[in-house]
Amino acid sequence: MPSLNDQHQRATCTNCVLRETCFPPGLSRGDLEHAEHLVSTRLRIRRGGALYRRGDAFNSFYVVWLGSLKSTVASNDAREQVTGFHLTGDMVGFDGLDGGSHACDTVALEDSEVCVFPYHRIDEVTAALPALRGHFHRLMSREIVRKHELILMLGSMGAHERLASFLVDLSDRFESRGYSSREFVLRMTRAEIGSFLGITLETVSRVMSQFARDGLIGLRGVKEVAIIDPVRLRRLAVGRETGGSDRQPARGPGARAGAEARRPTTRTVREAVVEVFA
Repeated sequence: MPSLNDQHQRATCTNCVLRETCFPPGLSRGDLEHAEHLVSTRLRIRRGGALYRRGDAFNSFYVVWLGSLKSTVASNDAREQVTGFHLTGDMVGFDGLDGGSHACDTVALEDSEVCVFPYHRIDEVTAALPALRGHFHRLMSREIVRKHELILMLGSMGAHERLASFLVDLSDRFESRGYSSREFVLRMTRAEIGSFLGITLETVSRVMSQFARDGLIGLRGVKEVAIIDPVRLRRLAVGRETGGSDRQPARGPGARAGAEARRPTTRTVREAVVEVFA
């Protein structure tokens, strides 16, 4: 269960800026007040604290109200693979729906808060609000689509395309939440980005530096990113723009790293497939 050691707050949805993320748009005030019974509380999670761990009993869905989280799975030899990053407005916890226990660890990348949606209340509330049931189905479908996109990225893209796709996706997600799409802070480390994209930390750093030299992005330290040329970055993400040396034949001492940048391991793709249907 959550290693939160923090306050539990009563969540109120009526005036929340994220209510159209959690609930379908167009609900009357009366319907919204009824839907609010679905949310039991808001939890604070300190940076590095776990919302839930693999094997914990599944009881609730969670919406990130503030901050950001990451989800990871571990192989039999204890290697950790990042399977997703969750930003403000994202719903998490779907991995526990099938087997009754969570299939991954979900941990705070920074001090965060989540709203708790107990699963046992969903049927009761959605029976009176059919639009809410459809909304939850769309949220689950969105997560499946993201996993499919991850499999496609791991199976067919080079390192430059993967990182470009990752930055474009973050940009779009920030914009949809009312934040700047051109300037943002990466709450995850470059090692975590590499784990998610199936490339090494060194490759992430090399490609980010290449993007900066090419005028696609600007960097301030290792965390702050500015999208300078979003059109070229999007073209690179879909393979319509060349992206540096990751497509060149690998020679010399760097051959192994280059091969990894072009080709995901079978284990990584298989874990991504498992995560889709977990």
